[in-house]
Formats: sequence, C-alpha cells, structure tokens
Amino acid sequence: MPELPEVEVVKKSLNRNIKTLTIKKVIIKTKKLRYLINKINLTKLQGKKIINIKRRSKYLIFYFDQKILLLVHLGMTGKFLIKEKNKLKKTSFHDTIYKNTSKHNHIIFILNKNKQLIYNDIRKFGFIKTVNSKKLSKNLHLKFLGPEPLSNNFNLNYFKKRILKRKRKIKDLLMDQKFVSGLGNIYVNEVLYFSKVNPSKNIFKISLHEIKNIIKFTKIVLKKSIKEGGSSIKNFENSDGKVGKYQQKFKVYNRANQSCKRVKCKSFIRRVIISNRSTFFCPDCQK
Repeated sequence: MPELPEVEVVKKSLNRNIKTLTIKKVIIKTKKLRYLINKINLTKLQGKKIINIKRRSKYLIFYFDQKILLLVHLGMTGKFLIKEKNKLKKTSFHDTIYKNTSKHNHIIFILNKNKQLIYNDIRKFGFIKTVNSKKLSKNLHLKFLGPEPLSNNFNLNYFKKRILKRKRKIKDLLMDQKFVSGLGNIYVNEVLYFSKVNPSKNIFKISLHEIKNIIKFTKIVLKKSIKEGGSSIKNFENSDGKVGKYQQKFKVYNRANQSCKRVKCKSFIRRVIISNRSTFFCPDCQK
C-alpha cells in the first residue's frame, strides 16, 4: 500500500498534469470499488474545473471551482493514469502498464485539451467518493486522523501527552493513523532504525531523547523519500517519467539476514512479526 511519500508524489504529479483542466465527461465502468460507486454524484463533476489536488494522510482530495470535492484512496493497487495523444503516463508507484491494463480502468474522466484521467485498480480496494466541502472535516475517513508527521503539530508535547501511562509497542503506536497519519510499515521501520529504538519497545519505557529522535527522523526520512520520488517496491514512474529511488536507501526494510549498514556494527538485520506485519531491525543498534 502506498504511504505518505508515494501519495505525495502522485499529488504533485497530478497537479503538474491536470490542474486547471475541466472535466467534460465521466465514464463509469464498474459498479463497485471498495464501496458502491454513486454514479449520480460522480457525474455531477462534469463541467467542473480542477482547482487543486491536495493530500491528507494517504488520501487525495480534488478541489473544484464549486463546493463539491473528490476524495480518493488508492488502496493496494489503485493508480491514476493520464492519457494524452494515445499515450499513457503513470502517476503512482504501482506496477508497469500491462497490455491488458485497460480492463482494470474503472473510472475515466474526459478532460479538455485532449486529456483523460483514468482510475485503474486491479484489486479494487481503493475508492472514489464525492464530498461536500463544508462537511470535509467531519468525513469519517478523515475526522479521526492524527496530525501530519511533517507538520509542526507532530511535536514533543503532542507525543508526550499521548503516551503517558500507556502500554503499547512503539511500532504499533507509529502505525496508528489516529496517533500520526500517513506512516506505514516501510517508513516506521526506517524511522525506528535511525532513532536507534527497538520496534518492540514499550512506549512507557521510551526516553525523552528517543522521542525527540523519532520525531526528528520521521520528518527527515519522509522528506528524503519524497525528494527521491518515493519507494518503488515495484516499478514506479510518475507522469514525468521519474522513477522512485528511496528503496535503494533502505537501512532495514526487507533486508532480513543482511548486514547492518551502520559503520562498525557487525550485526545482521532481523525480521519479526509485530501485529501481523513484517518488522525489520538491528538487534545491536536498536535497543
């Protein structure tokens, strides 16, 4: 599943390619993605101009020249393709464009300037919904989300207040979207490595120094990944043809039984399961 950096890359890519364009027609080719598709609401987007595309956590929000918004989650395999002059451009980090990829094109937005925005999703775990802009803050997908990890709201005071007298593993806490939004398994593993904190450590044992490091490296790791175009676990090209490269800099994720990359450390990366998710760490560096 794409995490914050990958969705941020998609957002930037979409803004470069379709911002200011107008939806001329909406073609719906399936009844259901994760949820049933409301055809009446989606077709109301016809004639609307795309003003901006923003990201909240792992969600994309399309803003138009009227009060209606489009809320999108890519799920596991969802992606946006841009068709221009019979050529397809990718905007998300999922797999290559196959010859039969069109059978998974579920929603097509016909735009002006001879462009099309295509929502493609093999497993159909993503969703696309219209939302009234006045009700966005109360939307059930968004209202309980924690602060953005790159915002000033994710700070020492916030962190300290929410871990008092709680017994929970630090990795579980960082994966909890109600605590901090947008982080997933890849980046939590990497952040804890840089912070020198064992992912199984209980939060009531976390020191002030460790909290500061977790906050610091969360911001550093995410910013670096966005700069590198995200992590391409598979083949990722955004609409500008750039490939995500951050996976080349992984220190622990998916590196079980390989040597630790810290200078002078002679240990090997271990893999354990925490809350049904593969977890990678260095037993010597992360205490």
